[in-house]
Amino acid sequence: MQIPQNKEIHRPKNARTLRITLTLLGIATNIIMAFLTSRLSIPLFLGSIGTIAVSAISGTFFSGILTAVVSSVVCSIFFPVAIYFSFFNSMIAIATAWFFRKYSFRKAGRSLLFVFFVILYSALVTSCIQFANFGESQESLIAQNARSLASVLNISYFKSFLFINFMLEVLDKGFSFAVVVTILNFIPKEKLKDLKNGVWRQRPLYESELRAIKNWRSDVKYSLRIRNTLILVVSTVILISAMCWTGGRLYFEHVKSERTKIARNCIKFAADTINPGIIDDFIKHGNSHPDYDTTANLLYKIWKVSPGIQSLYIIKLEEFGGRFIFYINDTNNEKQHYNIGELISFQNEIMKDFPTVFSGAEIETVKSDTLFNWKKTLYCPVQDSSGKKVCYVGADITVNFINSYMATFLSHFLIIVAGFFLLIVAYAVWTTMVYTSYPISSIASCVESFSQTDEDQEKLDENVRAIRSLDIHTGDEVEKLYKAICRMTLNQAEQMRDIMRLSDSTLKMQDGLIITMADMVESRDSDTGAHVQKTAAYVKIIVEGLKKKDYYSQKITPKFMSDVVRSAPLHDVGKINIPDEVLNKPGKLSDEEFAIMKTHTTAGKLILENAISTVQGENYLKEARNMAAYHHERWDGKGYPEGLHGEVIPLSARIMAVADVFDALTSPRVYKPAFPLEKALAILEEGSGTQFDAKCVEVFMDALPDVKIILKKYNPTV
Repeated sequence: MQIPQNKEIHRPKNARTLRITLTLLGIATNIIMAFLTSRLSIPLFLGSIGTIAVSAISGTFFSGILTAVVSSVVCSIFFPVAIYFSFFNSMIAIATAWFFRKYSFRKAGRSLLFVFFVILYSALVTSCIQFANFGESQESLIAQNARSLASVLNISYFKSFLFINFMLEVLDKGFSFAVVVTILNFIPKEKLKDLKNGVWRQRPLYESELRAIKNWRSDVKYSLRIRNTLILVVSTVILISAMCWTGGRLYFEHVKSERTKIARNCIKFAADTINPGIIDDFIKHGNSHPDYDTTANLLYKIWKVSPGIQSLYIIKLEEFGGRFIFYINDTNNEKQHYNIGELISFQNEIMKDFPTVFSGAEIETVKSDTLFNWKKTLYCPVQDSSGKKVCYVGADITVNFINSYMATFLSHFLIIVAGFFLLIVAYAVWTTMVYTSYPISSIASCVESFSQTDEDQEKLDENVRAIRSLDIHTGDEVEKLYKAICRMTLNQAEQMRDIMRLSDSTLKMQDGLIITMADMVESRDSDTGAHVQKTAAYVKIIVEGLKKKDYYSQKITPKFMSDVVRSAPLHDVGKINIPDEVLNKPGKLSDEEFAIMKTHTTAGKLILENAISTVQGENYLKEARNMAAYHHERWDGKGYPEGLHGEVIPLSARIMAVADVFDALTSPRVYKPAFPLEKALAILEEGSGTQFDAKCVEVFMDALPDVKIILKKYNPTV
């Protein structure tokens, strides 16, 4: 990605303050206009002027949605229905921001068409919300005129209501857009551009750069923006669903408890009211008995004042069935009597629960307990003065989970929550775009371009300027990553410049290439920061200490010392063959993974033997091969890869073993913190003569002041 030529790169410093101020002004305008129209009984809401203005001027979805939602919440204090408009006004904010960014309001024809669709949309939404809340019973001036118009034109009430709302929205939204267009004409284009560019947390990207990024990530299956948005949407939907379900279940359980209590009181009251002495007369004479209608009317009144009871009845039980004396249910909302005195068998569906009544004074049975329906039957005995059960009063109660009240509640709840849901999603999309998606895409696009420049120094320098010109200021890990990449690319460019200066001599390049290879191997291992430098320094201390004490005098020559120190960076070169999932695993390796990890010794040996056979410097690379192959061997023969022991292990590998283990102990890893110096030294001394060459440990301990200097340089916390 290249910097656009002949274009000023500008990211205003005070754009955030301007955008916040604009949003607050928009919210205040909405509230003031809605309050005035409400108090003056003007049939115009005018509560979306601020929303439209903020969306058009800022050119961002989030600012407009925030204005719409906050305004609706505040306006609901004095105009309760306003809360239902948060989602719908948010949609207007999205449409306005999109239209202004894509087309502006300069072309009259296109702008008028857009305003027309907004007016039509607002009229439909307003009519539906008002109609859903008040129906045809509302007594507002709009409703009265709608009824009159419907009568004159011979059309339905809703159509006339919609027409009047459409005409009012023409005045409302027409006035709002006229005000916004007028304001836009007075705002300098530079200020509008500043507000738009102020959203960026980096240098604003031009169209050519955006297209380049789009092409660059064309093979990306899921972008960060899509993934984060999906995560948020799914999480929010699950949360809202859980809230609805929990609220519904609590309401359901509450209604069941209340209706059971009402039914229990109802049948007890009915049982106390009925005269048990004339029950047999009712069976014998039916409704011709002079007291039958009086008792039936009394039961009917008891049933009417007991909400939720589907059926109330009195039944006399006999050996083979029961005889209904009174039966009142909610069919057609009137009294009904069914076959007075007729014997109904216990095998009949309606009688199946009655045999259990003989076993107790009162029982309650649940006939149905499903997700969407619950039915329960309660019985209470009617006793005479001697305590004999003459008959039973029964009551059926039912609860439908999704009844009209619950359905209304859920619909209103979802409409209200939809506005906040849209605000949350808009915020997530906006923050992901400006804080993550675009910065990372810009960095990655530049880095990929940087990586493809090969040895062209001019292109390298150009790409370094392109990366630095992004000017990313997200204030988080992305900014830290950006700064690190700026330093890295700059260093890479400078290193390439130095390498090009020294490219005349292949021999002079040899050391640099080998070191670079070692650095590349080290960079794959996330735990081995500065491992190459530290181990090389420790190796130098040990080999110089052995020389000073005249240990292994025949072996330690000046050339050996030079070769060992220069070869030290290559001791882990075999790790280039180890898979990342094993090399950087944050925890203990399994047996299979450890077996793979151990192969880095044989792989390193093979790599360096191939190098010895193809390049000059065989003596120089011989000790590199020995250290790569055998630095994990132990003095007692329990190491790997070949189980060598004692002085059979090459001296350079025995030296590297001490340096490598000490650095591993004093450096932090993903699976452990860095050990304190005292503990690391204790482990070395414990392994002296078993894991390590005792002479190498001895000279290392003698040189502790020098060791501490290196340790403090690279591990200041140890």
